[in-house]
Amino acid sequence: MNQPLLDIQNITVEYPSKSFRSKPFRALSNVSLDVRAGECVGLVGESGSGKTTLGRAVLGLAPVTEGKVLFRGQDIAHAGRSERRELASDIQVVFQDPYTSLNPSRTVEQILAEPLTVRKVPRAEASKRIQALFEMVRLPADSGNRLPREFSGGQRQRIAIARALALKPQLIVCDEPVSALDLSTQARVLELFKDIQEQTHVAYLFVSHDLEVVRHISHRVAVMYRGDIVEFGDGDQVTSAPRHPYTQRLFFAAPVADPEAQAQRREERHRLLAEQNA
Repeated sequence: MNQPLLDIQNITVEYPSKSFRSKPFRALSNVSLDVRAGECVGLVGESGSGKTTLGRAVLGLAPVTEGKVLFRGQDIAHAGRSERRELASDIQVVFQDPYTSLNPSRTVEQILAEPLTVRKVPRAEASKRIQALFEMVRLPADSGNRLPREFSGGQRQRIAIARALALKPQLIVCDEPVSALDLSTQARVLELFKDIQEQTHVAYLFVSHDLEVVRHISHRVAVMYRGDIVEFGDGDQVTSAPRHPYTQRLFFAAPVADPEAQAQRREERHRLLAEQNA
């Protein structure tokens, strides 16, 4: 089997305590995960499970105390600033909130041109690339001269996706990229992510609290609980017939349109919770 594009090996992330008498807070404990080229791996869990911390560790934004984060076989867990700048061409991120992730004082063209300018891409080539990005994320061709506030939430997230794609990365860490959007907009943006992956073969580490969201986009799904991965496997299997009790609780917590089925799910979730607390 080919070497994974991203190979997280037994990493631990600890944050120092505010009091010298207290032990450090351990956000992740001995976590392993891999993402293959062109693949989407969904990382799902409730708030506080550690899923966002794992994404931040890949990006160099969380301290890796132990273990390795291998990207194309190179350990980047402790990469310095200059190494991280070089990695920016290959690893990008789409954050949760499109309202705060874009500079409100810059036009969309300036936002998209910035990473290209840093890489010293000639102006004519950069302009051509920006127009191609508008087409790829399905924004109007005249979007460049407008400010982010002139767009809807879904359109702003498309701008953020275009910015992440500007340098043609191999991996994008998607940190809850649709959770701030309404349901209909979520569906359209998820389809956009899938179409982009088919066109570019970029890999995603897709972080979400919603099992239904990762079901629609992920080839494989990892489930995090209290800083550990408790289930990892084929996306259809994990999201439709989960084996771990925690994943089962996430599954039964997802709403369905049928009132009778919803009532059965609620009863099953209460049963699992009661077993956990017994």
